Amino acid sequence: MRAPQAEKKLVPANIREGSVSGHDFSRAVDAAKSTRALQAAGKLDALKGTGFSPYINPAKSTWASAPEVCFSGLLPISRSFSETCKAPTAFLSASLALILLVGCKPVGPNYTRPGYQAPAAYKETGATAVVVPPPSPAGGGWQPATPSDGMLRGNWWEIYQDRQLNQLEDRIADNNPGLRQALETYLAARDQVKAARANLFPTLSGNLSVSRDRVSANRPLASGVTDYNDLVIGGQASWEPDFWGRIRRTVEAARENAQASAADMANVDLSLHAEMASDYFQLRGLDAQTKLLTATVADLQHQLDLTQRLFSGGIGTGVDVAQARTQLETVRAQLVDIGVARAQFEHAIGTIAGYDLSTFSIPPSPLDIPLPKVPVGVPSQLLQRRPDIAASERLTAAANEQIGIAVSAFFPTINLGGAGGFESTNPGTWIQGPSSLWSLGAQATQLLFDAGQRRALTSQARHNYEAQAAAYRNTVFHAFNDVEDQLSGLRVLEQESGDEQRAVASAQNSFNLSNQRYKGGVTSYLEVLTAEATLLSNQRAAIDLQARQFVSSVGLVRALGGGWDASQLPK
Repeated sequence: MRAPQAEKKLVPANIREGSVSGHDFSRAVDAAKSTRALQAAGKLDALKGTGFSPYINPAKSTWASAPEVCFSGLLPISRSFSETCKAPTAFLSASLALILLVGCKPVGPNYTRPGYQAPAAYKETGATAVVVPPPSPAGGGWQPATPSDGMLRGNWWEIYQDRQLNQLEDRIADNNPGLRQALETYLAARDQVKAARANLFPTLSGNLSVSRDRVSANRPLASGVTDYNDLVIGGQASWEPDFWGRIRRTVEAARENAQASAADMANVDLSLHAEMASDYFQLRGLDAQTKLLTATVADLQHQLDLTQRLFSGGIGTGVDVAQARTQLETVRAQLVDIGVARAQFEHAIGTIAGYDLSTFSIPPSPLDIPLPKVPVGVPSQLLQRRPDIAASERLTAAANEQIGIAVSAFFPTINLGGAGGFESTNPGTWIQGPSSLWSLGAQATQLLFDAGQRRALTSQARHNYEAQAAAYRNTVFHAFNDVEDQLSGLRVLEQESGDEQRAVASAQNSFNLSNQRYKGGVTSYLEVLTAEATLLSNQRAAIDLQARQFVSSVGLVRALGGGWDASQLPK
């Protein structure tokens, strides 16, 4: 066989008009595989004039056994190569039309965020521990859902200016297993996006087989050859063009689910940091009570010693001594009881921070820092600052994509496929032009009857979307309720704390007067004990209110979304 001429191409530039050899590409492959057998049997000349020539003159081309498969609608057509053929403009036009169709708009409704009209201002903003923006400018309102420079950012717990709290909070990101679980869940959802996007592209595969075969010598039309080698190497490609947008909708749904997972992770992170700060301030509040009760025990011990001396001197009574001892032991029991709650808060803090509880401890540190001011911003910003709202909104968007996926089932499924390779009985002629074979094909499948299943699934997807949209609005309502609760809590606790401080001052004055009256012999020791018990009760209440204010402040930060906003969602 002589080499092909310089102007000959691997695929001829023209296609000779001929008749259809069959309506599936398997016949073209079979024709390619049988070329050698026909050539050996001398039967090739019998095919001349039939409109199908399975090979080209070997003297003019090395691709003698490769039939071409081109498109006529969606049916594969095999035609022979010829030097006098015309350019395959029909195939190029079909390819261009295919590309344009793949870029068509996906079926189904486009997503629109469910509407919610945020109030102009929060109601419960009377506490001095919150920073409220000035009133809306005349003739216009604040830009909605745009966090301002004055809002909390990043490590929001640093506004409390507590070094030990900062160290504990910083450990959460690397040591908390709950946050790690949320992270891995998000990473799995992100991988699902990549898996869904892969369906937009063709799949390619390859195969290699080497076999020695024997066929029956008594088979019909036997040619006398019963033993032969079969060496095959080839590849296949298949692709489902996304005409109706099903795959694109699936990719978008996966992306929106991944964004919802990222928002869930942010919500877990916010909750853990808020729980850490809340437990820490309650622990420090207990340390302040421990300090108070320790000082009270020392004072009561001094008073017990005094009453015993007075009793020994014949001035006091045994009743005074018994009452002093009773009061002392009561306060000691209260001091021991605080240790139970403190240990529980310490264990909770160590667990959140990922410490080994057998070696973890927090040194006593009474709560004596000022309450910081928390900027609340305008209500419309809350829609972008809370991760739970963002997660619910992204799930709503994903539910909308499911409607388009369900609608796409009403349209036909189209698949394009191709295969090619080399087959020979002799290794020496395996990878050569005459041993080549290939095929192209397309298939369209349309479901004609399903007893209403597709319509029901589409209706189900629409109802699921409406349910998720309602869930989103419900999340928004609860978010505003949460903020108002924390704001009112701060306002009421601030008022209550002021009243309690005045009560402490009055009780202190009453105790001082009663103590002076007792030392002067004007009154009994019972008056002193009563005044001291009242003072201690008010002092403990004041400390408890201070700790509750810090907890409410942390709750407000959590309700506002901490330092997070929707711009941190992955794209």
